[in-house]
Amino acid sequence: MRILFATSNHHKVMEANEVGKNFGVEFSQLMERYPEIRDEDVSRVAEAGAKFVFEKIQKPVVVEDTGLFIEALNGFPGSYSAFVFKKIGNQGILQLLKEKENRNARFISAVGYCDSDGVRIFQGLVEGSIAREAKGGAGFGYDPIFIPEGQSETFAQDPEMKNGISHRRRAFEKFCRWVIGRK
Repeated sequence: MRILFATSNHHKVMEANEVGKNFGVEFSQLMERYPEIRDEDVSRVAEAGAKFVFEKIQKPVVVEDTGLFIEALNGFPGSYSAFVFKKIGNQGILQLLKEKENRNARFISAVGYCDSDGVRIFQGLVEGSIAREAKGGAGFGYDPIFIPEGQSETFAQDPEMKNGISHRRRAFEKFCRWVIGRK
């Protein structure tokens, strides 16, 4: 089964396909731009994106949105994570947390799927904390500063660990179970 994945981020497609291969689902990258609404809930962002792309191409499609929610920063950057990363990067986040003891954080991923029956959302979450310094050369985005709960290394230091427990994996697993159950 092949599913279109509207994203410009090939890393996300690779992660989705790592999950999909266990379910017989293949994700094909669709370079279709869509407006990203401003909302603090990643599920609503994914829902609006999936609906927009479906209405444009008239084919079933997924859109995924992720946010890094840092407790000491009142959930910032949250659903604005990609924008904040482009502006201040990991070093900016580390600077904002420089004097903070509470480094608790969570990644939330929402996969929005839209077809002629409407939109469905599948969410994945990973609890963790923000490291004191960036470590590791793998992954992308905030991977070098995010340490998942129960682990001692960042996602960027241990990509196999990330692939096994990531927020995106959890969301795509839920989606794949659902979509193959519809056959």
